[in-house]
Amino acid sequence: MKAIALFSGGLDSTLAMKLIINQGIEVIACNINTGFGSTKDRLAHMKNMCEQAGAELRIIDIQNEYLQEVLFSPKHGYGKHFNPCIDCHAKMFAVAKRIMEAEGASFLISGEVLGQRPMSQNRESLAKVLNDSACDGLLLRPMSAKSLEPTLAELNGWVDRDKLENIVGRNRERQLELAEAFGLVDYESPGGGCLLTDEHFSRKIRDFIAHDTFEVADIITLKYGRQLRLPEGAKLIIGRDENDNTRLETIDNPKFTHISTELVGPHAMISAQASEADKTLAAKLVLAYCKAGFEGEQTLDFGDEKITTLSDLSRKEAAKYFI
Repeated sequence: MKAIALFSGGLDSTLAMKLIINQGIEVIACNINTGFGSTKDRLAHMKNMCEQAGAELRIIDIQNEYLQEVLFSPKHGYGKHFNPCIDCHAKMFAVAKRIMEAEGASFLISGEVLGQRPMSQNRESLAKVLNDSACDGLLLRPMSAKSLEPTLAELNGWVDRDKLENIVGRNRERQLELAEAFGLVDYESPGGGCLLTDEHFSRKIRDFIAHDTFEVADIITLKYGRQLRLPEGAKLIIGRDENDNTRLETIDNPKFTHISTELVGPHAMISAQASEADKTLAAKLVLAYCKAGFEGEQTLDFGDEKITTLSDLSRKEAAKYFI
């Protein structure tokens, strides 16, 4: 017997897998990458949790499919910000169902807890996800199973329903008890995880689509650095710290030109089609974030082009361009 798990890397999804693995069922943990997860690299953490649970980890990239079919036209609309949670979950389960069929697995599991998230994990929302993904009966939610209708896995006796949980609501006391009982360590504290639930990130998406077509390669450009929109329409990104600089330097996107300088300061990027006025302003703004101690005109590299200007703008003046 084999099951496919929707795996976020969090404690709930790890516990859900463990409850099923402890019943002698093989579990493949599928982490579905929409592109809008944490800015931190969580691969090592996810591998660690899967090793502790005894599941095989697979990363499934659906970024293009997600942009084309979910993000900009959600059937059930958005949450508080740019988060189409119900449609997102339905897409993930539909993808998991495809994997289930390809792997010859028998059912799906997830770590969802009834009532934990008022909008996306109430009974009505959970039912919508099942209906839209054509997974009704196939999806077992071990953490709240005893408060939900029995699934095929329980009805057919593949899983002992009595060994599943009855967790409802946001109190995590039972999860912590289970984690201790199973000997799980180094698990994460609960958090949002999805950038689409963040007000600032959502604002950056809305700004981007107001000026350009949004593609998979553009997702990473929104994750790092200060984001600015210049007067003649150019997008400017200025690194905030060493991590931002390192991440920005690796981006290869034809929509952007990299900006660098010999001064101690940030790595930056600007729209490839930026006007001369916006490029000159960008140079001044980048200089504003360089380490103090230089005087006179400075030359910055905008790709193969060099722009020379004075540093006569302050960081406070730069703030009016922030997205």
